[in-house]
Amino acid sequence: MLPALERNLPLCEPMDEGQIARIDAASMAILEDVGVVFRDEIALADWRRAGADVRGDRVYLDRGLVRDLISTIPSGFTYRARNPERSLPFGGKHSIFVPMTGAPFLRDLEDVRRWPAIADLNMFHKLAHMSPALHSSAHHIVEPMDIVVSHRHLHITYSSMRYSDKTFMGMTTSGRNAEDVMEMCEILFGRDVMEKTPVVTGNCNGNSPLVWDETMLSAMRAFCRRNQPVLCSPFVLGGANTPASVAPAVAQLNAEALSALAYTQVVRKGCPAIYGHYLSTVSMKSGAPMAGTPEISLMNFMIGQMARFYGVPWRSSNTLGGAKTFDAQAGYESAMTMNAVLHAGCNYIWHSAGWNEAGMHCSMAKFIVDAEQCAMAYRMAEGVRWDDFDEALQAVRDVGPGGHYLGHPHTLENFQRAFFMPEMFDNNSIEQWQAEGSVEINERAIKRAKDMLGDYEEPKLDAGINEAL
Repeated sequence: MLPALERNLPLCEPMDEGQIARIDAASMAILEDVGVVFRDEIALADWRRAGADVRGDRVYLDRGLVRDLISTIPSGFTYRARNPERSLPFGGKHSIFVPMTGAPFLRDLEDVRRWPAIADLNMFHKLAHMSPALHSSAHHIVEPMDIVVSHRHLHITYSSMRYSDKTFMGMTTSGRNAEDVMEMCEILFGRDVMEKTPVVTGNCNGNSPLVWDETMLSAMRAFCRRNQPVLCSPFVLGGANTPASVAPAVAQLNAEALSALAYTQVVRKGCPAIYGHYLSTVSMKSGAPMAGTPEISLMNFMIGQMARFYGVPWRSSNTLGGAKTFDAQAGYESAMTMNAVLHAGCNYIWHSAGWNEAGMHCSMAKFIVDAEQCAMAYRMAEGVRWDDFDEALQAVRDVGPGGHYLGHPHTLENFQRAFFMPEMFDNNSIEQWQAEGSVEINERAIKRAKDMLGDYEEPKLDAGINEAL
């Protein structure tokens, strides 16, 4: 596994200080004047004790109270993995790539779209484990439809823990389910470790506009009480549940995220939390969510600025797209999204492999290519290397005019790291490509997935811990 990415590219920051202040002021005014609905009696009681103005189920948050609360969120921390060598610094200039989750369908190793089973989820966790640029096995990459819903979260979490020793995500489909995840994490890591450092990540989606419900809030409490981070994620469909304009949509999203981030600190002061969002725009022709559009990139740049303004780490979504197959649309949308989130300075880069059809299916082929794209993006975001600059300039003197560098000692020493050589892209001549069977990228990627699964070696759990889980 590659270490956590330490970004060395300049950030894309389209807002000046005055515009950042304008978004902040607008968001705080929304919290003070419009308020946020918390559909949860425990949360309402918590807010009353914290000094908020609670009227019915609507909470009006004073900007001073919000600022005081979010000031206690750590700006960074270390994720503890089952294999300590795969633990990750997180926040600031550090970023991690996490696979997609939540797909109710998959395109399998035969490129057939169908319902997933637990065996399919196991395979995705194995592929995540073997992909160098993926830092996490996530959780329900695909939804295992052959497991009864009441126990599904347990099997998903066990698969994440068993088939990879990287960090992972925990299910937040209810407060009770989140408590189960915490108990499983305690079996794997121990209560003392969890008190000291994050070992898992939860995601809690808001109901935009300006609503947080009991299901998400109860799960949020389960994680926060055990000192584990949650992604506080408004679910934005720009133009449908936000204003149909970039800047005011960001102002609303920012207010929603701040209200949840503040609540994490009401639950437990100083616990880690992550500014999150799911970000899409809506086609004004059909109402369908869109990905890879210019406005989504602009909003990612702006949200990155706001998260840094508040001093908290943040999450975005990667390699999103609405294509129904792994085609050119899927590639263009994914590449557009990936470049935006990298230049926006995102820390938790979720949905980084497999996403297609607006998240309705995870593609085995696209998962493999996306994972390699993450490795390419990782190399770009590391920035320019200067460590061999003088030696390479000496090569210019040695070779001189009209020569070539292929046999020079500097080239022989550096060729493997000089330029990224993708395995999934074909850069041969058309004659050689035809001679080798005219194999396109979808077929190449499926073969690669099968080869990886054939080479997979399970990182064994301790027998006692495995039995307890």
